[in-house]
Amino acid sequence: MINDYGKVAVIYGGNSAEREVSIDSGKAILAALHHQGINAYGIDAADHLIQQLQKDQYDRAFVALHGPQGEDGAVQGALQWLGIPYTGSNVIGCAIAMDKVRCLQVWQANNLPVPRFAPAFSADPTPFQDWHLPLAVKPVYEGSSIGLTKVKTWEQFAAAFTQANQYGPVMVEKWVTGREYCVGIVGETVLPAIWIDPQREFYDYIAKYDKHSGTRYHCPSELSPEKEQEIQHLCRQAFDAAGCSGWGRIDVVADEAGDFHLMEINPTPGMTVTSLVPKAAQHIGWSFEQLCATILSQTLICRSIQMASKAMAASS
Repeated sequence: MINDYGKVAVIYGGNSAEREVSIDSGKAILAALHHQGINAYGIDAADHLIQQLQKDQYDRAFVALHGPQGEDGAVQGALQWLGIPYTGSNVIGCAIAMDKVRCLQVWQANNLPVPRFAPAFSADPTPFQDWHLPLAVKPVYEGSSIGLTKVKTWEQFAAAFTQANQYGPVMVEKWVTGREYCVGIVGETVLPAIWIDPQREFYDYIAKYDKHSGTRYHCPSELSPEKEQEIQHLCRQAFDAAGCSGWGRIDVVADEAGDFHLMEINPTPGMTVTSLVPKAAQHIGWSFEQLCATILSQTLICRSIQMASKAMAASS
């Protein structure tokens, strides 16, 4: 099977606000593939990506990019145009997942539970004054809690909007107080839920990536078997409704009544030492190397479909 992968490009870095996290993910994936004898090469997407891909003739790509231009369908479209099978969701799945407002709209249209939300077009809080505080004010297109502010008073709204607006369009979301969970999906496997237990006020960038922040991750999640089954089923529905495929991670919050609310999809989750999909995979017995190989194996399916399509076109 390993020989079937051919020459693999591990694409990381890029120019988004999550560049450093992406570099960490890419290097970890590259090391894991090398450890299994896979012929993999690292490419920084910020360094003439298309030219590198064309010049070096890769058979497939492991996308380890986070944020705009890497996780929003742009790179996926380029790979599709070049005829290179890649890991993760296709252009449409990535685009929907990256746009938090439209992703929530898709879920809402499919009768899946989401918090109250709306785009914000200015620093004026007047359109939201019938909402109950606190609120989350955050960028529409960023991940890793970058630019996110928990607004507890209306006087904080303008500064929160300005902070989020540095990264593009802004949205407002009802702050759901309760436990935060994440559920990873790899192919047809829905991984066990992880309860994220930050020791800070909420699961912000520091809580996510600073190993000294004290964040605790519980897997098993301490949910009852019935609630574990419910959250896994909900996340599978959410993943499919958004047009995602291959692998990804769904973030969910359970309110104080225990009801789940879908928050967002990460179509290319982090793969660092503190990342959540590797933690959940480890719980079912997958090593980090096995996880990377399993994700990469999804491109073999893509390659098979592509070759079959070409064969049918040639024979018609």
